[in-house]
Amino acid sequence: MSLLTPYRSRTLDLPNRVVMAPMTRLRSEPDGSPTVDVADYYRQRASAGLIVSEGMWPHPSGQSEAWVPGLATDRHERAWARVVDAVHAEGGRIVAQLMHGGRKGHPGARIDGSIPAGPSAVPDGDVLHLLDGSKTTWPRPAAMTATDIARAIEQYVASARRAVAAGFDGVELHGANSYLIHQFLADNTNLRTDRYGGSTANRLRFALEVVDAVSDAIGAGRTAIRLSPGNPQFSMIEHDPATLYRALVGELSDRDLMYLHLTDNDDYPALGDLRPRFAGTVIANVGENRAPTSATAAELALCNGADLVSFGRAFIANPDLVERIRRSLPLAAIREDVLYGRTAEGYSDYPCAGISAGGDR
Repeated sequence: MSLLTPYRSRTLDLPNRVVMAPMTRLRSEPDGSPTVDVADYYRQRASAGLIVSEGMWPHPSGQSEAWVPGLATDRHERAWARVVDAVHAEGGRIVAQLMHGGRKGHPGARIDGSIPAGPSAVPDGDVLHLLDGSKTTWPRPAAMTATDIARAIEQYVASARRAVAAGFDGVELHGANSYLIHQFLADNTNLRTDRYGGSTANRLRFALEVVDAVSDAIGAGRTAIRLSPGNPQFSMIEHDPATLYRALVGELSDRDLMYLHLTDNDDYPALGDLRPRFAGTVIANVGENRAPTSATAAELALCNGADLVSFGRAFIANPDLVERIRRSLPLAAIREDVLYGRTAEGYSDYPCAGISAGGDR
């Protein structure tokens, strides 16, 4: 088995095992609609076995920072349908990642000017982009009420329905990297003493309620989740990730999901520990907080039990990553100064191997 081997499951039929990981690039309009460059960007990378879109907020109250796209309005849905159509026209497959910011947000970054809310009133402490172009730190969030929690679940469901209407091949719930679902799982961001906090079972409750609600709405076979056990990004703390995630993955394994997208960690080898506990398809991401994933590292992940492997940074500057892997070609470097921006520069203007920026072979 290799990265270029086709993969088939009950819900997936992929020409290779190379997955494009979700990556925030901030190429949206002020209202959160993806720009025309977004369709080009994803179309160029349609040779991936599967594309996971950048995270998109399911409701303005979940917008983590300015220029992050949304999937909450008719205009969003129409704009994303154009992106999906462009990928499908090239024979590709793409799922929508739904990314609720929870405590991550700022009134100056959100189109509705709302104050962020998370499981508990614990601030993030990192910096974010505002709509006026400046950066600042995230403010102290409000603690979500039971009504807020129920409303957030409804927002995930509504956005998932829009994703299906826009033509996406499925939905990935972002339960990793310090976003809302992860905030309910982690020790330092969930200080609740009600049914959503304290015990392991209570910490899992929000994640499982979101998964079940979305699965009921669009089908379990079109529902997936991304997890990052023990990931310390954005000051997240999980003292005993093995116990927590063994329980969570055991529950998820019974739900016949589209896939589980799992990031590995130097302190907790999540792939090795959790892969045997999940009966379905597992996408491994082995580049989180490490060097960019290489073909060699990806092949090793397949040998260690992953079914598919997601590449993040390698896809930014290499729209033809699959072909470069096939031909053992070197990878182009990322232009860090335009990693985030409003235009096609450093986004959809990277050439394929053997093609100059001007388009001549």
